[in-house]
Amino acid sequence: MSEDILETTERKQAPATIKFTSTPNADAFWYVVHTYSGHEQKVAITLGERVHLMDLADRINEVLIPTQKKIIISGGKKKEIKERMFPGYILVKAVVDDNVWHAIRSTPGVTGFVGIGNKPTPLSKKEVDSIIKFMKLDKPTFEAKFKEGDGVKVTDGAFKDFLGRVNKVMTDQGRLEVLVSIFDRETPVEVDFAQVEPV
Repeated sequence: MSEDILETTERKQAPATIKFTSTPNADAFWYVVHTYSGHEQKVAITLGERVHLMDLADRINEVLIPTQKKIIISGGKKKEIKERMFPGYILVKAVVDDNVWHAIRSTPGVTGFVGIGNKPTPLSKKEVDSIIKFMKLDKPTFEAKFKEGDGVKVTDGAFKDFLGRVNKVMTDQGRLEVLVSIFDRETPVEVDFAQVEPV
């Protein structure tokens, strides 16, 4: 069993990528494997154990759980998490023959391959490259609990305790433009998601 898999089992969180060989097979393609939602990490770890037990590292090279950085606001605090991009799916780089198909398909938590009938359809290089590129982005996305028109109360900063209405949601920046009433005039104020609460 590889060191990566042991380390992951102890932490109970698989890395985004698990490689089973240092020399990938040139004939291997990426395939989408459907799993029970929420079981992606467990499936990746179990598949890794099976690859080593069945000596399939030359044909099953790698497992990828596509994730993205996301910032959630809870209790006025920011927390960065890794969120699955495609819940219920993992990517497997393999040369699919009958043995490999059976090894992957019979892994606990796997419901099947994405493809036509029993024939898995490989992803194009362009599709895989765009997924990997998106995963490598260092800029996290934010979870927006607000939408335009929502009533909010500013809980921190210069406008603390002001009531306002969300005018604009800037999810990519984790910020809102809130219209607050100052001297009976609506004034736009930019605040962080963590600086407001719904009313």
